[in-house]
Amino acid sequence: MLRDPPWRPARPLAGLAACIALTGCYYAQLAAGQLEINRRREPIDDVIARPDTDAALRRRLELAARARDFAMSELGLPDNGSYRTFADLERRYATWNLFAAPEFSVSPRRWCFPVAGCVAYRGYFAESRAARAAARLSAKGYDVFIGPAIAYSTLGHLRDPVLNTMLAYGDTELAAFIFHELAHQAVYAPGDSDFSEAFATVVETEGLRRWFAATDAPGDLGRFLAARQRQQEAAALMVAARGRLAALYTGELEPEIMRERKAEEFDRLRAALAAGGHAVAGDFNNARLVAVATYERCVPMLRTELDRLGNDLPGFYAAMRALARDADARRALCPGG
Repeated sequence: MLRDPPWRPARPLAGLAACIALTGCYYAQLAAGQLEINRRREPIDDVIARPDTDAALRRRLELAARARDFAMSELGLPDNGSYRTFADLERRYATWNLFAAPEFSVSPRRWCFPVAGCVAYRGYFAESRAARAAARLSAKGYDVFIGPAIAYSTLGHLRDPVLNTMLAYGDTELAAFIFHELAHQAVYAPGDSDFSEAFATVVETEGLRRWFAATDAPGDLGRFLAARQRQQEAAALMVAARGRLAALYTGELEPEIMRERKAEEFDRLRAALAAGGHAVAGDFNNARLVAVATYERCVPMLRTELDRLGNDLPGFYAAMRALARDADARRALCPGG
């Protein structure tokens, strides 16, 4: 599940007038996108209470409210007013995240922002803007990949609403989105997307385990764990390919030979995914591997840390906050970024 990098709105809004004068100003579209979300927000309780609210929407928002309350009471996640409002963006995705990497590197191109630090992707509120930015980078020789994002977070600097984009999936996914995004508010390491996303994914998974146990839905838990295992298997194949390509790119081969070996490696990856029954649609390139690594590479190591702490979430949060302040310790725990 791809999500847009968060930002503190005060600085973009303060410079909005200057940005608007610049064609395609990135911060201007961020500010405009956030203002649109703010404009469309309305209290969930009000939406639920309205007699003309669609029954299906009412049920999903009631579920979102229960998941939010569970996250705070049972998972110890922050309560800063997030997910108490609803915003219908009237589109399928919240944002589109652009990943890029050089032709012969699996290290991401990074973009730097206030609060979020330097991250491995850049989020756009319009798919067309993301596509234009991708085309510009591709023309410069970068591999590019655009991943649509279902949820959007400001790290708790604003009171994030439940979005209609989060309601388009199952009940399990809706609870997962809320647990994941609230986890970002609990622990975030500026400039380390791999660690921050892995932490939120581990909390999301553990949160769902507890959610299903509390709601007495063992069948749902089994289906979730099976789906998560399949996702991790596919990710492991892609992370392994990323490692082999990293080794290839350190060699001193001629560009033509390097391109041939690169193409062979991606053919090998497609074959491995197909053999495992995983999807092989779309283009495979360095940027796509960056996207997968950002969300999956460090998950096993952080899950091991939670297990070591006896599934004690408060203790895990404290340990992860310490890691968020110590880049060397994070690299030691999850090397190879």
